[in-house]
Formats: sequence, C-alpha cells, structure tokens
Amino acid sequence: MNPVSIYYGNLFMTCDRKGDVEPSRQMPLGLFFFDTRFLSTWRLTVNGERLQTLSIDDLQYFESRFFLTPGQPTHYVDTDISVFRHRWAGDAFEERVSVQNHSKEPMDLTIRLDIGADFAELIDIKHGVQRHRETTTTIRDGVLTVRYERGVFVRETLVASSQPCATDDNGMTFTTRVEPHGIWHTDLRVTALLRPAKPADLREALPGHRLRSTEQIRQELDDWVSGAPRLRTDYEPLQQTYQRSLSDLVALRYKGLNYREYQPLAGMPWFMNLFGRDAIFSRMQALPFLPQTCVPALRILSLAQGARIDPFRGEEPGKILQELRYDESAAFNERPHAILYAAADTTPLFVILLDEYERWTGDTELVNELRFEATQALDWIDRYADLVGNGYLWYGPHGSTDGTVGQSWKCSDEGVSFRDGRLAGYPQAACEIQGYVYDAKCRAARLARRVWGDPEYADRLEREAAALRERFNRDFWIEDRGYYAAALQADGQQVDSLTSNIGHLLWSGIVEPDRAEAVVSHLLGPTLFSGWGIRTLATTEQRYNPIGYHTGTVWPFDNSIIAWGLRRYGFRPEAARVAAAILGAGRYFGGRLPEALAGYDSTLTKYPVLYASAGAPHATSAGAPLLFLRTLLGLEPYDDHLVVDPAVPEEMGQIELHDIPGRWGRLDALGRGQPGIARR
Repeated sequence: MNPVSIYYGNLFMTCDRKGDVEPSRQMPLGLFFFDTRFLSTWRLTVNGERLQTLSIDDLQYFESRFFLTPGQPTHYVDTDISVFRHRWAGDAFEERVSVQNHSKEPMDLTIRLDIGADFAELIDIKHGVQRHRETTTTIRDGVLTVRYERGVFVRETLVASSQPCATDDNGMTFTTRVEPHGIWHTDLRVTALLRPAKPADLREALPGHRLRSTEQIRQELDDWVSGAPRLRTDYEPLQQTYQRSLSDLVALRYKGLNYREYQPLAGMPWFMNLFGRDAIFSRMQALPFLPQTCVPALRILSLAQGARIDPFRGEEPGKILQELRYDESAAFNERPHAILYAAADTTPLFVILLDEYERWTGDTELVNELRFEATQALDWIDRYADLVGNGYLWYGPHGSTDGTVGQSWKCSDEGVSFRDGRLAGYPQAACEIQGYVYDAKCRAARLARRVWGDPEYADRLEREAAALRERFNRDFWIEDRGYYAAALQADGQQVDSLTSNIGHLLWSGIVEPDRAEAVVSHLLGPTLFSGWGIRTLATTEQRYNPIGYHTGTVWPFDNSIIAWGLRRYGFRPEAARVAAAILGAGRYFGGRLPEALAGYDSTLTKYPVLYASAGAPHATSAGAPLLFLRTLLGLEPYDDHLVVDPAVPEEMGQIELHDIPGRWGRLDALGRGQPGIARR
C-alpha cells in the first residue's frame, strides 16, 4: 500500500488510498500529534459498502482530495454515486465529505463513519510494540470524545460534524435523502487535545497560539518560499526538486510545548519531532536559501544543551541533544527520549553550524549570544567524549539506554561492521565524527579570533585540530587499500569496511591532500557508486545489502555532504557527477527525494528503487538538492563577498540563481553546462 499523508507542524494524517484508516499496531496509519495516535480508525461507508478510489489529488502538504465511488464499478454497470473527501490539516484535522447523486431518482443513503482512537505511541508502532490502553468515550452536544487518562497525562480526541447524525461510541451515522443530481455534504473536525488535569488544552497557554485557516496556512508557506532565491534552469528535474524541497523544509517545522519559535522536524512518518543531527544538517544544507531557519534551530539546541551527568538519557555537560518527544513513555520516564542525548556527532556539528551561519550571514550577535554554549560543546569533546584516552571522540552503551548504542548517523544495529561481516564492538570511534571534531575546532578558532576576541583560545584550538589531523591520518589510514577505516576499536584495531563515511572526511577537511585522490577513486568507483548515487557500504563488503538501511542503500543527504567535500578538495567534475545522479533520481519521485534509495546498480534498474520504509518528506533529503545547487554553482562566502565558481554538467544547461541572501545583501549566480562535467 502506498499511503497518503497530509501534515501541518507535527500533526499529520496518514491513510490508505481510499482515505480510510484501519486499526493497525504495526503501520503508522492514523492521525498523529505530538508522537501519539489520536485516530486509529477513520473508515467511511455508504449504504454499508466500502469505497473504491477513482483518483487522488495531492494539493498541498497540508491538503488532499479523494474521488471515490461505493462498491465495485464494472464495465457493465455504472455507479450512480460519487463520493468526495476533501481534507486538510492545520490546528485541527478537517474533512468535508460530499456525496453526489447522478441518477434521475432520489436516493436514500446511510453514510457511516467508523471512529476510534487507541492513543498508541508512534515509537511503539515503529518497533512493533503493542500496549492496551483503556479509553472512555462520551457524546455531548453531538461531539464524540475519546479520552485516555493516566494520572496527569491526558489525551483526548474530539470529533464534531456540521450535519446532524446519530452518534455512538464507535462513530457517526448520517441518514439523508439526496435528490436527483443533488449533493449532500458534511464538515468534520477532529481536534487532538493535550490536556492536563484541569480542563484546558495545553496549547491554549502557549504564547502566540492561534487558529489558522487553510488560506492563512497557504499564505504562510508562500511568504516563506517567496523569500528564497529564484531559480531558473534548463534542467527540469532540478527546477521541480528545488521548489518541492523549499516547500518541504518550510513545512517540516512545529512549535513545541515550551518554546516560542518554530523547531525543525526530521521527517515523515517516524520522526515528526526534533532530532538534533537532522536539524543541524538540514539547516546547513538550506543555509544559502533559508538562512532565517537556522536561528531557532541553534537556539533550541543550545537551550536543551546538557547540563548534568544523567546516564539514563546519556546527558553530559555541554552535549547537544539527539531527540525530543512528548509521548506517554517520555512523560513517565519509561524511555529516555523525552530529551535524549544518544548521539556523539551532534555536539561538534552544532559548532560547525554556528560558524557556517556566521560566515554566510555575518550575524555576530547570535554568535556572541551562543559563545558559552559553543565553548561548552568543545569542552564536552575534551572532557567527556574521549572514553579511551587517546584523543578521539568515542561512543558506546554508556549514553544509549534506549537500546541503541550507535551514536553516529549510521546508528542501526548493522551500521558499522568489518569487511568480513563482523559487527564493530564498543566503544568505537567513527571516522567521520573525528572529521567533525577537527572541523569544529578549526571553525571555533576562527570565531574566537574574529568574533570573540580571544586569540589565545584560537591558538589552542588550532593546535588541537592540527594534532588530531596528524593522529587521525596515522591511525585510520589503511595503507594497502587506500582509504580510511570506518571506525577504530578501543584496542586500536581498524574497522576496515569501505563506506561512504570517507566522503564526510573530505567535507571536514581532515584528509591529507596527497590521499584525497585515492579516497575519491573509491567513492566514484563501481563498488560504492551505483549510478544513482554513492552507497553507504561497498558491494565488496560481507554485509552489503542494497536494501539494507545503512548497509548499501543510497542516501541523498549523505551524497550531498560528500559532493560538498569533493568540491572542497577541487574534484569539481566528480562532485557534479554525484549531484547529477541524485537529482536525476528525484524526477522519478515527483521531485521529492526520499530518505534513502536502494543501492542497486543503475545498469540493472531502469528507475531508482525506493528503500522499503524510506520516509518522505525527510528534512535532510529535502535539503540535499539545495546543497547540490550550492555545490554546482560553487557558492562560498569569503569575508563580505560571495564567491561563485560553477561546475555544471552539460546536460543541465544553464542555471541561474537570483537574490541569494547573505552578509553581502542579495546577489545572483550563473552557471552554464560544461562539456565533460559529470559524464558517466
């Protein structure tokens, strides 16, 4: 089944192709809000018959429309009834159900809507965990209310209709007569309430809380997107993907319960909450296009920065969080993800984003405001992250009490393995994270010297970064294979698998220049490069699986960072080749790049194959085309100027980007396709 979803903030509705939701404890179908399912049943019938789909309009990220008919239409008997379901998401979920009579006679119809709410946690559905919750249903003034209560944790689903109906504990029944060629409709409103013990929705106390109409939501989207640079290009897949990416990144934001500004969401369906790593990478990818979205992301991450030692959550002073959720398990500390710090890379990445933001915007006020948090992050690296005592950032089970021990971006159980298939043990030092630390210290040194007025601190950071680079190139380099180990074990053993992580090392700048060409030859070689992009794991490795989450799939986000790194080391055609591969794949998904693609070779598949459970929209995948565009045009800030150094594939023709915002004001960039760039 290919589900249909709409969303606004972190309220989202996911249904089948009829617009229905059937009870499911394994699939993320239903109406979700703040990590909880508020509708687990939403099923429409007419005269006892299920509906069949004629077509679906995907109007906006917050709006969709279904065209249906009861029963099974055949070539011999035409149906006399059309059913339209027009729905949208905003501060509530709303749906207009319309039934049209095409016959010459009046029709007596019974229209039934089955309704149920199980208040399951999204994370439980993801992991196949089933819990029974006792709910109560009440009917008052025609409003059906389903309530779940556990102490002060209370959740309610309210369903109201504009038409009179017979309401029972399991739904609503409408009995009506529709005249010949007439139409009947009702407007349904579903409100998901987060109630404390007193009778008031938590959101009502939030600063700036207000109800928004569909037109206001549409205008809000248009206002944000209209402020981004305007793209003109001969390459239609890039134009389509660019507009979709901007819309998705603007839409993937929400207001939490304790923070005034919009926070970034990671993506549908499993990660409609704040994720530190995804927030940082997606804001960095979008920086030249939506720089204003960086500010609330940096502020919320700094506000939630670790301040104590808490093994349950993996919290340590200075550490940047990985996850923030509001579900029942979080409320009762049954899982640590109310605010979880189980990521080793978010902390150096926070410093990197802060510097990149200042380089692009010149906003020294924010950099000074967050000086303490940035220095605390660097202090965490030195004081808490070196578990082995040899100068690297290590991670292990000590900070992952939720059952996940991997704290790099490849955090799945099989994410880090040896070439022969053995899983790496813990603690482990992932190669790309050492690159992030190197970059963070170099960037913080720049801020210390140019913004904070602390040259002594800058000198110290530069010495530490240089020592790390020398140590890293000694310990991680696999001489006889010409690439860097994916990780180190505590005893110094190299995890010798060939992975896409080595491309992140180019981005960070930790690779010695005389080794860059060897690294690039692997990244663009046949074992890693599929034709649709660079695989997470090479085909030569024992655990390679083209449909494995981190063991052979192709991630647009991963590839965008790699392409940026290739440009850093002067490999412009290779960077363009990676960009062209991923952007070319995007045309098969309506311009919306999924979380991951299967790693099959492009010579075997006419079209890119979607990874089975890939999320979409996904923030870092939406950000990938923007970073590719920056890479293709060679956009880099230099003091108060914008450097434009294009390397555009011939097949893309001309690319124009107008009104690029930054510390220089607004500037334009132009790139023309060049022969020999990105050819396979």
